[in-house]
Amino acid sequence: MAEETAPPTAPATQTAPASIPRYFRNDAPLARRDPHKQLLASLDRLITDHPPHHILPGGGLYYGPISVAYLFYALHNLYPDLKLDDYPLNTWSAAYIEQAQTHIKEFPAPSPKKCGVSNDIMSLLALYAVTAKDADTVKELCDQAAVMLEPETSNEWLFGRSGYLYLLRLVRGAFTHNQEITELIEDTADEIIENIMDSPRPWKWHGKAYVGAVHGAIGIITQIILTDPSWATNLEAELGALLSYQYESGNFPSSLPPGRDRLVQFCHGAPGVVSSLLSIRRYFPGLQERIDKVVAKARECIWERGLLTKEPCLCHGITGNALALDDKQFEHFLTYTTGHEIKSMAKDGMLEKSDDPSALWCGEAGRAWAWAVADKQLDKRLLGYNDI
Repeated sequence: MAEETAPPTAPATQTAPASIPRYFRNDAPLARRDPHKQLLASLDRLITDHPPHHILPGGGLYYGPISVAYLFYALHNLYPDLKLDDYPLNTWSAAYIEQAQTHIKEFPAPSPKKCGVSNDIMSLLALYAVTAKDADTVKELCDQAAVMLEPETSNEWLFGRSGYLYLLRLVRGAFTHNQEITELIEDTADEIIENIMDSPRPWKWHGKAYVGAVHGAIGIITQIILTDPSWATNLEAELGALLSYQYESGNFPSSLPPGRDRLVQFCHGAPGVVSSLLSIRRYFPGLQERIDKVVAKARECIWERGLLTKEPCLCHGITGNALALDDKQFEHFLTYTTGHEIKSMAKDGMLEKSDDPSALWCGEAGRAWAWAVADKQLDKRLLGYNDI
């Protein structure tokens, strides 16, 4: 998240020293690195520099041990035969989960202030339900809907209701042959979506009407549509209005009314809007031509201003920006996320280090995900947001 929006309890990088610019010029020839080789190098750094017992608990799927466990869970499905230090990836996932579970008594219960993908209890329930194929755990996760329906609960992805929708999609995919559980998940999702749709407009978080993927309207719309595309008709006018917020530069404002055109990153700005639009475009046939124009213009902005000096990550760094670009530009941006490049930037005093360097959304685990996307030529989606 950007430094200007994070409340005291939120994980966020610190404000960059005045001597470090926000981004550096994108004037080098197009380049690429071997994605499989870089994936292995990233995973090796992850388990070497951030072994399970060294990662502080907390953060849900966003940062902390559960976020790293989720990466290894997802990668095991893509690379079932891959081993690190002679252990398969699902064993590594279990090791990071165990680190979180040893602190489970310290985790706060889901509350209106923290019930999205950053909530540890709910993230653990979802991940356990999927890995153990445990129906009782799904019921426990669905019981958390009571917290979602509290009037003060926010609607955004990181701390609110739409993040819960992602967790419901995650477990739904593991129980497609269980009609009872599938119906329970669908009924729960319907209730949450109706609650979001009944919320006053504009949707607000901490008193501000955010636009972006992590706290804002595009993130909420994306989670609703990916959970139940039948809501597209009801949301078409709202999405159309959001498209009109695009600056002349191609970027998008962090919040409304629009302020300075500053942040070009997944959480606030064009990258998150582009990634979201690409994953829901097919459900809005009446807006597709507009969406295509918005995406093309936004990508020009990302290409120009998206090589950020924040440590490369999904939320507010080059890695998330890369995933909003097309193939050769995507590959080019990833060349700035290698271990060598990060060390070089740090040596030159051009790197704002992450507070959560292991994390899925703030550090190494997210970089590994992007290399896997490149290696397997997957749709350019962000794990924990729009991959499901």
